[in-house]
Amino acid sequence: VQLQASGGGLVQAGGSLRLSCAASGRTFSSNAVAWFRQAPGKEREFVSAIMWNGGSTYYADSVKGRFTISRDNAKNAVYLQMNSLKPEDTAVYYCAANAMAYYTGASSRVKDYAYWGQGTQVTVSS
Repeated sequence: VQLQASGGGLVQAGGSLRLSCAASGRTFSSNAVAWFRQAPGKEREFVSAIMWNGGSTYYADSVKGRFTISRDNAKNAVYLQMNSLKPEDTAVYYCAANAMAYYTGASSRVKDYAYWGQGTQVTVSS
């Protein structure tokens, strides 16, 4: 499955962006999907994840209360609504899908995701 992340851009602190992750090649409606981010000189870090049916969502402490992950399996898409953005949210954001279908949960570990999108840049100015 190929993933395409979009929706990044430049925004002022306190602003909002909505990232989208679309799948092509085949559906990812039976797979957990996560968002990770990577800032220059730093390791890729977990941001948020959603179970295959949307039943459970997970967030890093740094984004809890500000970001919301959702999915529309009919459209084969996952979204990340980012509000109250801070300069420290600046990074390339990647969406990733777990290879295990119908997994009852969603991992926060990079190594648990087999399919990755190309990333979209989010820049938050102070």
